[in-house]
Amino acid sequence: MRLLALESAGPRCSAALLEDDRVLAHAAAAAPRGHAVLLPVLAARVLGDGAIDRVAVGVGPGGFTGLRAGLALALGIAAGRGVPVIGVSTGDALAALTDAPPGWAVWAAIDNKRGLLFLERPGADPIACAEAALPAPEGPVVVVGDAAPRAAARLLARGARVMLGEARLADAIGVGRAALRAPRPPVPIYVDPPAVT
Repeated sequence: MRLLALESAGPRCSAALLEDDRVLAHAAAAAPRGHAVLLPVLAARVLGDGAIDRVAVGVGPGGFTGLRAGLALALGIAAGRGVPVIGVSTGDALAALTDAPPGWAVWAAIDNKRGLLFLERPGADPIACAEAALPAPEGPVVVVGDAAPRAAARLLARGARVMLGEARLADAIGVGRAALRAPRPPVPIYVDPPAVT
Protein backbone atom coordinates (compact mmCIF):
# COMPACT_ATOMS: atom_id res chain seq x y z
CA MET A 1 0.00 0.00 0.00
CA ARG A 2 1.32 3.44 -0.97
CA LEU A 3 0.50 6.22 1.44
CA LEU A 4 1.08 9.99 1.57
CA ALA A 5 1.61 11.13 5.17
CA LEU A 6 1.36 14.74 6.37
CA GLU A 7 2.27 16.24 9.75
CA SER A 8 1.78 19.89 10.75
CA ALA A 9 0.54 19.81 14.36
CA GLY A 10 3.76 21.20 15.79
CA PRO A 11 6.61 23.56 14.97
CA ARG A 12 7.74 21.50 11.98
CA CYS A 13 5.90 20.54 8.79
CA SER A 14 6.70 17.29 7.06
CA ALA A 15 5.45 15.05 4.28
CA ALA A 16 6.44 11.49 3.43
CA LEU A 17 5.58 8.92 0.81
CA LEU A 18 5.63 5.38 2.16
CA GLU A 19 5.06 2.01 0.60
CA ASP A 20 4.07 -0.32 3.40
CA ASP A 21 6.74 0.53 6.01
CA ARG A 22 9.40 1.70 3.53
CA VAL A 23 10.01 5.43 3.13
CA LEU A 24 10.16 6.38 -0.56
CA ALA A 25 10.48 10.15 -0.09
CA HIS A 26 10.54 12.60 2.82
CA ALA A 27 10.66 16.39 3.19
CA ALA A 28 10.53 18.49 6.36
CA ALA A 29 11.05 22.09 7.39
CA ALA A 30 10.95 24.05 10.63
CA ALA A 31 7.70 26.00 10.68
CA PRO A 32 6.62 27.76 13.84
CA ARG A 33 4.08 29.48 11.54
CA GLY A 34 3.04 29.32 7.90
CA HIS A 35 1.98 25.67 7.80
CA ALA A 36 -0.74 26.35 5.21
CA VAL A 37 1.84 27.70 2.75
CA LEU A 38 4.71 25.30 3.45
CA LEU A 39 2.93 21.93 3.73
CA PRO A 40 1.53 21.84 0.15
CA VAL A 41 5.05 22.48 -1.20
CA LEU A 42 6.47 19.60 0.86
CA ALA A 43 3.61 17.30 -0.17
CA ALA A 44 4.12 18.09 -3.87
CA ARG A 45 7.86 17.45 -3.48
CA VAL A 46 7.40 13.93 -2.09
CA LEU A 47 4.30 12.95 -4.08
CA GLY A 48 4.96 14.23 -7.57
CA ASP A 49 2.64 12.47 -10.00
CA GLY A 50 2.79 9.17 -8.11
CA ALA A 51 -0.28 7.11 -7.28
CA ILE A 52 -1.38 6.64 -3.67
CA ASP A 53 -3.86 4.38 -1.93
CA ARG A 54 -4.44 6.53 1.17
CA VAL A 55 -3.56 9.81 2.83
CA ALA A 56 -2.60 9.88 6.52
CA VAL A 57 -2.56 13.10 8.51
CA GLY A 58 -1.57 14.12 12.03
CA VAL A 59 -4.67 15.17 13.98
CA GLY A 60 -3.04 16.39 17.19
CA PRO A 61 -3.03 17.33 19.90
CA GLY A 62 -1.07 20.33 18.66
CA GLY A 63 -1.41 23.83 17.32
CA PHE A 64 -4.85 24.83 16.06
CA THR A 65 -3.75 26.45 12.79
CA GLY A 66 -1.28 23.72 11.89
CA LEU A 67 -3.85 20.99 12.52
CA ARG A 68 -6.43 22.71 10.32
CA ALA A 69 -3.89 23.28 7.52
CA GLY A 70 -2.83 19.63 7.54
CA LEU A 71 -6.38 18.31 7.62
CA ALA A 72 -7.56 20.62 4.84
CA LEU A 73 -4.69 19.58 2.59
CA ALA A 74 -5.13 15.87 3.37
CA LEU A 75 -8.86 15.98 2.69
CA GLY A 76 -8.32 17.92 -0.55
CA ILE A 77 -5.67 15.54 -1.89
CA ALA A 78 -7.78 12.53 -0.91
CA ALA A 79 -10.90 13.93 -2.57
CA GLY A 80 -8.97 14.75 -5.74
CA ARG A 81 -7.49 11.28 -5.94
CA GLY A 82 -10.49 9.34 -4.67
CA VAL A 83 -8.70 7.73 -1.72
CA PRO A 84 -9.53 7.55 2.00
CA VAL A 85 -7.96 9.68 4.75
CA ILE A 86 -6.63 8.25 8.02
CA GLY A 87 -6.04 10.37 11.12
CA VAL A 88 -3.08 9.70 13.43
CA SER A 89 -2.59 11.27 16.86
CA THR A 90 0.63 13.06 17.75
CA GLY A 91 1.34 10.47 20.43
CA ASP A 92 0.88 7.55 18.03
CA ALA A 93 3.13 9.27 15.46
CA LEU A 94 5.83 9.79 18.11
CA ALA A 95 5.44 6.21 19.38
CA ALA A 96 5.94 4.90 15.82
CA LEU A 97 9.35 6.63 15.83
CA THR A 98 10.33 5.10 19.19
CA ASP A 99 11.88 1.75 20.02
CA ALA A 100 10.39 1.03 23.43
CA PRO A 101 11.54 -2.04 25.37
CA PRO A 102 8.95 -4.80 25.67
CA GLY A 103 6.44 -4.01 28.42
CA TRP A 104 7.16 -0.27 28.41
CA ALA A 105 4.33 2.08 27.46
CA VAL A 106 5.06 5.18 25.37
CA TRP A 107 3.74 8.47 26.76
CA ALA A 108 3.81 11.63 24.65
CA ALA A 109 4.29 14.93 26.50
CA ILE A 110 3.74 18.00 24.34
CA ASP A 111 4.21 21.62 25.49
CA ASN A 112 0.84 23.33 24.94
CA LYS A 113 2.53 26.78 24.98
CA ARG A 114 0.19 27.90 27.78
CA GLY A 115 2.06 26.54 30.79
CA LEU A 116 0.62 23.01 30.64
CA LEU A 117 1.48 19.73 28.95
CA PHE A 118 -0.67 17.71 26.60
CA LEU A 119 -0.23 14.15 27.80
CA GLU A 120 -1.16 11.28 25.54
CA ARG A 121 -1.10 7.74 26.97
CA PRO A 122 -2.11 4.42 25.39
CA GLY A 123 -5.80 3.69 25.95
CA ALA A 124 -6.63 7.12 27.41
CA ASP A 125 -7.89 10.39 25.99
CA PRO A 126 -5.25 13.13 25.83
CA ILE A 127 -5.30 15.54 28.76
CA ALA A 128 -3.82 18.94 29.57
CA CYS A 129 -2.10 19.03 32.94
CA ALA A 130 0.58 20.81 34.91
CA GLU A 131 3.90 19.05 35.38
CA ALA A 132 3.15 18.70 39.09
CA ALA A 133 -0.16 16.99 38.27
CA LEU A 134 1.20 14.30 35.93
CA PRO A 135 -0.52 11.01 36.71
CA ALA A 136 1.56 8.17 38.09
CA PRO A 137 2.27 5.48 35.50
CA GLU A 138 1.08 1.97 36.27
CA GLY A 139 4.28 0.49 34.86
CA PRO A 140 7.48 1.55 33.13
CA VAL A 141 7.15 4.32 30.53
CA VAL A 142 9.19 5.83 27.72
CA VAL A 143 8.40 9.55 27.46
CA VAL A 144 8.63 11.29 24.08
CA GLY A 145 7.64 14.73 22.76
CA ASP A 146 9.00 18.25 23.12
CA ALA A 147 8.12 18.34 26.84
CA ALA A 148 9.49 14.84 27.50
CA PRO A 149 12.62 15.93 29.41
CA ARG A 150 10.54 17.93 31.91
CA ALA A 151 7.87 15.23 32.26
CA ALA A 152 10.41 12.42 32.61
CA ALA A 153 12.34 14.35 35.29
CA ARG A 154 9.15 14.96 37.25
CA LEU A 155 8.13 11.28 37.06
CA LEU A 156 11.63 10.08 37.98
CA ALA A 157 11.61 12.35 41.03
CA ARG A 158 8.47 10.54 42.17
CA GLY A 159 10.14 7.13 41.80
CA ALA A 160 8.52 5.99 38.54
CA ARG A 161 10.41 3.76 36.11
CA VAL A 162 10.97 6.19 33.24
CA MET A 163 13.13 6.28 30.15
CA LEU A 164 13.54 9.35 27.97
CA GLY A 165 12.84 8.56 24.31
CA GLU A 166 14.61 10.37 21.47
CA ALA A 167 11.56 11.49 19.45
CA ARG A 168 10.74 15.14 20.24
CA LEU A 169 8.62 16.31 17.30
CA ALA A 170 6.07 14.27 15.37
CA ASP A 171 7.03 13.62 11.76
CA ALA A 172 5.22 12.42 8.65
CA ILE A 173 7.23 9.19 8.74
CA GLY A 174 5.75 8.40 12.16
CA VAL A 175 2.29 9.40 10.92
CA GLY A 176 2.65 7.02 7.98
CA ARG A 177 3.93 4.14 10.08
CA ALA A 178 1.20 4.60 12.70
CA ALA A 179 -1.61 4.99 10.14
CA LEU A 180 -2.33 1.29 9.84
CA ARG A 181 -1.60 0.44 13.49
CA ALA A 182 -3.63 3.12 15.23
CA PRO A 183 -6.00 4.77 12.72
CA ARG A 184 -8.46 7.45 13.78
CA PRO A 185 -11.02 9.48 11.90
CA PRO A 186 -9.50 12.56 10.22
CA VAL A 187 -10.86 14.86 12.92
CA PRO A 188 -8.68 17.21 15.00
CA ILE A 189 -7.99 16.34 18.62
CA TYR A 190 -8.48 19.52 20.63
CA VAL A 191 -7.53 19.20 24.27
CA ASP A 192 -7.75 22.94 24.97
CA PRO A 193 -10.07 25.44 23.32
CA PRO A 194 -8.38 27.44 20.54
CA ALA A 195 -6.56 30.60 21.66
CA VAL A 196 -6.19 33.85 19.77
CA THR A 197 -2.66 35.24 19.79
